[in-house]
Amino acid sequence: MRPDTPAHHTTEAERLLRTAERYPEDREPLLLRAAAHLELSGDRARATTLYEDLLASPGLDRPHLVKALNAANLWEYGHEAEARAILDGVRAAKPLDTAPWQVAAETFASHDELETAHDCFTTALTLLLTPGEEVPYATRSLLIGRHRVRRMMGAAHDVWDDLADTIHTASVPLDELHDPKRLWALGSSDPGELQAEITRLRAELGAYRTALSRPFPVAMLHWPAHELDELLAAYPSLRAEYPSHADHLARLEAALRDLHQAGTPNLGIVTGTVPSYEAFAASETASPTDPDLLPQYATTLAARGRAVPWPPARNAPCWCGSGRPYRECHGTD
Repeated sequence: MRPDTPAHHTTEAERLLRTAERYPEDREPLLLRAAAHLELSGDRARATTLYEDLLASPGLDRPHLVKALNAANLWEYGHEAEARAILDGVRAAKPLDTAPWQVAAETFASHDELETAHDCFTTALTLLLTPGEEVPYATRSLLIGRHRVRRMMGAAHDVWDDLADTIHTASVPLDELHDPKRLWALGSSDPGELQAEITRLRAELGAYRTALSRPFPVAMLHWPAHELDELLAAYPSLRAEYPSHADHLARLEAALRDLHQAGTPNLGIVTGTVPSYEAFAASETASPTDPDLLPQYATTLAARGRAVPWPPARNAPCWCGSGRPYRECHGTD
């Protein structure tokens, strides 16, 4: 096991910063990871500098997530007013992305602002969930977090709490895991109460281990139309893999649906570019014409944090880049 010390986190941050210089196409996810390590090392001011450098960069993939993370960090070292202003801006923007909502809600909850945390969770679920449809993998944490906050508030179960119960697979039910009185048991001298708390903690740890067992999504490779044209012009032999762009998009959606029906969780899509693919092929000392290299390239992009969760929310823009809502594009049944 790697050491969890400030020095280790500083070293890891420096490594990620060097990697970002080598792979500028992956700068955003690499700098986010570096900032997280700086926070863990206690160097929150430097983490803020990284977040602000990112926000000053054009073409961010997930600007709302960067803002939310920056706000959470600022609040932790005394800049509450600035953090609140940033989080208010994120909430007003209503992003169709799970992560910034999760960060914002957990930030408010960690500072005992349960009503605001509850509002963040509820607004996000209203935007991202369609009643009666299966809960996307990336959205489940919002349901679980909302359930926890409502238990702390003493609120009665509602339909979303019931839904959270159905997606929770650990042996100890959510109502027990999220019971505010659990902490009292830690100060008890009753062996029975302590054993019950150990059982609950094991169940909670098991759920975390399950979530962490797949550190990045099972990702399928998507080529935008102009990138696919460039790829096939440079490597015509790959036409056997990609007869047309429309066929490529249809096969990608069908493959993801098949994986989903087979029970594979945490699915995602990564978007390829020809220069990035050629650089990957060179790093593997392989030819870009080798079709077996394509899934390896997708996995590498996912490991670098480039995957976006699939399926999108029904009203979110489709993953294909058409600009249409997913439900009206590749999300149609």
